[in-house]
Amino acid sequence: MSYFQDERLLFHPVPPKGDAIPTAFAFPNQYSVGITSLGYQVVWATLASRADVNVGRVFTDVREQLPSPLELVGFSLSWELDYGNVLSILETLHIPIWAHDRKQTHPLVFGGGAVLTANPEPFAPFFDVILLGDGEELLGRLIDTYQCVRGSDRSLQLHELARVPGIYVPSLYGVDYENPVGFIKTIQPLHHSHPSIIEKQTYRGTYLSASTVVTKRAAWDDIYMIEVVRSCPELCRFCLASYLTLPFRPANLEEFLLPAVDRGFAITPRLGLLGASITQHPEFEVLLRHLTHSRYDGMRLTLASVRTNTVTTQLAQTLVKRGTKSLTIAVESGSDRLRHLINKKLTTDEIIQAAKNAKAGGLTGLKFYGMVGLPGELPEDIDLTVKMMQMVKKATPGLRLTLGCSTFVPKAHTPFQWFGVNSQAKKRMDQLQKQLRPMGIDFRPESYDWSTIQALISRGDRRLAPLLERVRHYGDSLGSYRRAFKDLRGQLPDMEFYVHDHWSTDQMLPWSHINGSLPLATLVKHQQSSFTDRE
Repeated sequence: MSYFQDERLLFHPVPPKGDAIPTAFAFPNQYSVGITSLGYQVVWATLASRADVNVGRVFTDVREQLPSPLELVGFSLSWELDYGNVLSILETLHIPIWAHDRKQTHPLVFGGGAVLTANPEPFAPFFDVILLGDGEELLGRLIDTYQCVRGSDRSLQLHELARVPGIYVPSLYGVDYENPVGFIKTIQPLHHSHPSIIEKQTYRGTYLSASTVVTKRAAWDDIYMIEVVRSCPELCRFCLASYLTLPFRPANLEEFLLPAVDRGFAITPRLGLLGASITQHPEFEVLLRHLTHSRYDGMRLTLASVRTNTVTTQLAQTLVKRGTKSLTIAVESGSDRLRHLINKKLTTDEIIQAAKNAKAGGLTGLKFYGMVGLPGELPEDIDLTVKMMQMVKKATPGLRLTLGCSTFVPKAHTPFQWFGVNSQAKKRMDQLQKQLRPMGIDFRPESYDWSTIQALISRGDRRLAPLLERVRHYGDSLGSYRRAFKDLRGQLPDMEFYVHDHWSTDQMLPWSHINGSLPLATLVKHQQSSFTDRE
């Protein structure tokens, strides 16, 4: 298939031994999306570099020839709404979608990625094994442990894997509810040898990730990606990318970043620097100066979203020199008060200055990320967002301005996990659109309705699994979710419970048996500090 023939591999796959584990590694979306996921690339390359694993890749639109009979089938899940494709891929591989229906002859189905690490419970009945945390820590442990029990009874395999730190076997944990439509009462291991709390695993090295394959068929064609930092030190109270991945880890400049830049540029002129807050790398200015060297002439440089008050004229000039015309910054709101409440350490004056610097450095466009429905938001905060955009436009005539806007969705392991979606968010999104577009500002709202579905899954428990399976057969539309809730009335809470209700900090959560990066007490303290002595 030409998809794979067009790939330029940046590692050396190891020919599998005769007794290598037959494995399929899947991404539940199209090839162009999956191959642009740095995490998926790195895990696949790690598996393909082991002689004791014979791995083939699977996407929704194409697959490699798979070894047979499969013993392991893995998924990298990076977006909640891709779950339907997980089930579809299992069916095409003739594997029962429910873990309890699989027999000794079926492969073990494992999954990893940010979605499953944050809250695996809505998907738990579909997986035999879930990896919680960083692949650098977990993948080798999974393969090595499976090798030790390969050929054993399936039950023994699962029990042994459940002893490995960071490996979660959902079938070995029982969940009790106050009543069928109530809160969770207990989550406990079914056997005393398994931990009551599963610890997310964290890779603490300074050699982060870089592309293992470059292809013109990626969503970002022919791009070589380099992870500059992992996590973010800012701790915005809603942010999963920060809280779930702590601690903040900058990549080693001399031994990792600079060699990675040279390796990538030798393959393709297009380089992407990735990370939640790349300009907060302690040596970012050194990296920036390095990239201005004449030997990188012809490079096209792409940056992930950067912290607003690190946008300097020098940064803009470097980006322009390296083929970038616009930059993206996350501001969340035009209200100083609301940004202070969510711990966004940023003022409107700094936002305006960043825009001025972007224009002075030669950039022609600036995209802002905003959010509506944040806890503590007032109607007047929407007016302040409009006012902020007006001020930026006035201060930077000719700069093309875009505001991308999403609805607040509560995420597990963050201080705002107890808050529901604000039912006024759609109205406030419409208000922004009505006022900004006549001003010549490109307003790009995300769907409020699909944000509520994302919230449903991000706060869901195991009772959602039958609903998710039913939705898929109804057509995976917004109406399908309403229909499925109606069908299952009395068997699980209603949608309001999961999406809009505020939960008590004393309440057991679906993910209470999983330790994130910070203790629960710290998350509660961070939430309370947001609303203490704030007007």
